[in-house]
Amino acid sequence: MTRPFRFGVVAAAYGTGDDWVRRARRVSELGFATLLTPDTLSTHAPMPALATAAAAVPGLGVCPFVLAAPLRTPGLLAWEARSMAALTGGRFELGLGTGRPDARADAERLGVTWGTGPQRLDALRATVAALRDGEAAETGAARTPVLVAASGPRALAAAAAAADTVVLAARPTASRDQVAAMAAALRGHDVEIATNLFAVGDDLPPDTALRAGPDGERLLREPGCPARLHGSVTAMADELRRRRDEWGLSYVAVGERYAPALAPVVAALAGT
Repeated sequence: MTRPFRFGVVAAAYGTGDDWVRRARRVSELGFATLLTPDTLSTHAPMPALATAAAAVPGLGVCPFVLAAPLRTPGLLAWEARSMAALTGGRFELGLGTGRPDARADAERLGVTWGTGPQRLDALRATVAALRDGEAAETGAARTPVLVAASGPRALAAAAAAADTVVLAARPTASRDQVAAMAAALRGHDVEIATNLFAVGDDLPPDTALRAGPDGERLLREPGCPARLHGSVTAMADELRRRRDEWGLSYVAVGERYAPALAPVVAALAGT
């Protein structure tokens, strides 16, 4: 089944409340459906930041992108997610993952156990189970959508079983074949498939290429690089349609820096 396109902006929460609200409003004004916020100890905590944005910007969806499940107990996180869903009028999605590689240091600072890969996957599954159990026990509670970021075979299988949306957590320099293989692992599952663009536009700033890793600039400039969109608005829209046809990708996230460049494509494709 072909799903309609939707678009979100990934923005780190920092600074004053007024500044954060201004940035959230800008996301909505540019036509994006969702504000997504990373989970790092160097920024504001995602849940209060997203609650602030949702209260200030009616209609804007909010989602942590993504919470490291090992850093929180399943019951506590499920409680917070149900509260966010109720307080935002259903505009909250629970974004989960097993934790980016450098999140181990965050676990040490918080005094929690990081665990092995399988243990972190178990924590993710337990969190979704606790959320669903809590919703079932609460009269009139709506079902909170769950988004899971995954890359490896085991994580993709767990995401397909637990999530409504699966983000293909490919490296910025991943090839089309690698992304296609990740998407193929979700075939047959009723999930929305998402991707996070690393760059948009004909210019490729040096710092963006550097963050992509060794040989990042060359790989990001490869024709059809999955992590980048460039060319005319028509060309970028056509490329996203091609990715939806080939891989099932329909939910596209982009960093705040590149949101204005993607906005004309959002205007052309959102909801179609």
